[in-house]
Amino acid sequence: MNGKKLPDGGVLFDDNDDDEDDVAPSTGEAAGEYSAAAMDWNAGWKNESGLKGMDLIGEFVKHLPNSPGVYRMFNEAGDVMYVGKARSLKKRVGNYAQGRFHSNRIGQMVRLTTHMEFVTTRTETEALLLEANLIKRLRPRYNVLLRDDKSFPYILITADNRAPAIFKHRGARARKGDYFGPFASAGAVGRTINSLQRAFLIRTCTDSVFESRTRPCLLHQIKRCSAPCTHEVSDEGYAELVKEAKDFLSGKSQSVKATIASQMNEASEDLDFERAAIYRDRLAALSHVQSHQGINPSGIEEADVFAIHHEGGVSCIQVFFFRTGQNWGNRAYFPKADPSLPGSEILNAFLAQFYDDKPVPKQILLSETVDEQELLAAALSEKANHKVTISVPQRGEKKDVADHVLANAREAHGRKLAETSSQARLLKGFAETFALPYVPRRIEIYDNSHIMGTNAVGGMVVAGPDGFTKAHYRKFNIKSTDITPGDDFGMMREVMTRRFSRLLKEEGKPDRNKSVSPEDAADMPFPAWPDVILIDGGQGQMSAVRKILDELDIRDCVTAIGVAKGVDRDAGRERFFTDTRSDFSLPPRDPVLYFLQRMRDEAHRFAIGSHRARRKKEMIKNPLDEIAGIGPGRKRALLQHFGTAKAVSRAALSDLMAVGGISETVARMVYNHFHESSKD
Repeated sequence: MNGKKLPDGGVLFDDNDDDEDDVAPSTGEAAGEYSAAAMDWNAGWKNESGLKGMDLIGEFVKHLPNSPGVYRMFNEAGDVMYVGKARSLKKRVGNYAQGRFHSNRIGQMVRLTTHMEFVTTRTETEALLLEANLIKRLRPRYNVLLRDDKSFPYILITADNRAPAIFKHRGARARKGDYFGPFASAGAVGRTINSLQRAFLIRTCTDSVFESRTRPCLLHQIKRCSAPCTHEVSDEGYAELVKEAKDFLSGKSQSVKATIASQMNEASEDLDFERAAIYRDRLAALSHVQSHQGINPSGIEEADVFAIHHEGGVSCIQVFFFRTGQNWGNRAYFPKADPSLPGSEILNAFLAQFYDDKPVPKQILLSETVDEQELLAAALSEKANHKVTISVPQRGEKKDVADHVLANAREAHGRKLAETSSQARLLKGFAETFALPYVPRRIEIYDNSHIMGTNAVGGMVVAGPDGFTKAHYRKFNIKSTDITPGDDFGMMREVMTRRFSRLLKEEGKPDRNKSVSPEDAADMPFPAWPDVILIDGGQGQMSAVRKILDELDIRDCVTAIGVAKGVDRDAGRERFFTDTRSDFSLPPRDPVLYFLQRMRDEAHRFAIGSHRARRKKEMIKNPLDEIAGIGPGRKRALLQHFGTAKAVSRAALSDLMAVGGISETVARMVYNHFHESSKD
């Protein structure tokens, strides 16, 4: 039995050396700073008699303490089925051994249990935080799961330069500066930054561009930047603009607008109408920001508002974000949960996972009371290092907001049911049309994009029961030098080889002989292997794809279908190519045909977008980037001295050596890069 040291000096004892899941990872601010002096109570009793289900759990209960902690239930394959927390492990786990279950689903989970593991904690709040962290990591089948867990974007005003910039930001807050948000979408951030540019004239360029400017850029000409790069505004004046922007984003919008209005009136009284017009445009931009923030209740300074609508076996949780008195948008979530669970229990589990890696506001408003409201508030307060209140408003403006959020949850729930039902029918029709043995859960669609063979990109989009899953999209920059420019077959061969070689390495071959019921499929994670691949092309493309599948010995693992444009390339007259029948077309108004066209068009859109992004990157690529040994510092020094990369290419060796930070060796390296002869 080996011991593992914990951050607070406690020790976790474990009799399995290679179990990596015994302690939740140290995630700092993201998961809350908590410590758990823990012990694996499996050390007291080992299952050597092959017991399972209630008999197994009953034996474990004999050796468990009456202390708070977290437990995990495993099936015969070693998969974690459920993670739970308890104020008393002995009492909570003992309930499973009594055979009284509130749903058939829990009863099935108990019957499948062949092993359990336990971790004790000092308090129940620590157990709640640890439980949420483990659920998000392990994604057990029988827990309520937060499926859409994309990070939220923020606005960042930097503080590591004499002239701070404003950017959209995601991820860790590693850069020094002030962060404002969260925003519900990147589009909301983009629109807000555009308006803030017009209102406060703050730069949005990168530091390298800022430091290399010798004259104002176009943004200054169209009155969206004050051009601190070339000192068109003084450092003091720019600092005042930045302060006003921070005040506005911090909820002091009325005082900021009052100050700008006062400055506009003063300029007007001094007959300086040009300056007054600038202040007028800034006020208009601020009004534009607030007019696009929707509902802005005056009584809510900082809060997240949650509402749940649970019907038809589907739950929708809508969340609205209010920061500094302003509404920063909303987002709908559809957690995976047992349909028999009440909405309050689903919402309770959802909240703990939602804030596992996100900053917690001072106030959380709910549409209905949850079972562990006080415990959850205590745990989030401990995580956030400030008091967090959770309440269900009963009257007034907050009640109106909660009702508004609940109405949005109902509407999103209705749309989701309609989309899911439609998608399920289309997938079933797709399976029937192509005589598939089962309804596909993952369809991958491939397309290529290039111009005369240049900047070639392969695109892969993915569709499933929930529609297009953009988190699984992939692009492939065509790298092979053996492919003739414009050879679509060669490009498809490279894309297929790279995609499925990596899939084999990471996931192994799928077991297509193992049948999965629709109920089990709904509980399983989204598969890594596609059931079907759609290729935008005819027989030639299909031959290239089949050859790759044969070489990798996965022809039986994936169904490949080619979609060729019809006569005169008209939509509706496409031909389909499969291994099991000769090529054919579908009736013009067949819903499956529209479904296939939509998938093909999405792949085409994604491939073209990826190609354009690569082409744009190549067009703006700086020639200095190609010189080995020229990093950002030397590149900046050269551009500041000569102005442009073209001027650097024309400079004499002696001129290059005159640049600060450029030695003779480096100067000769730069000179030789732009000249066939190394002679000065």
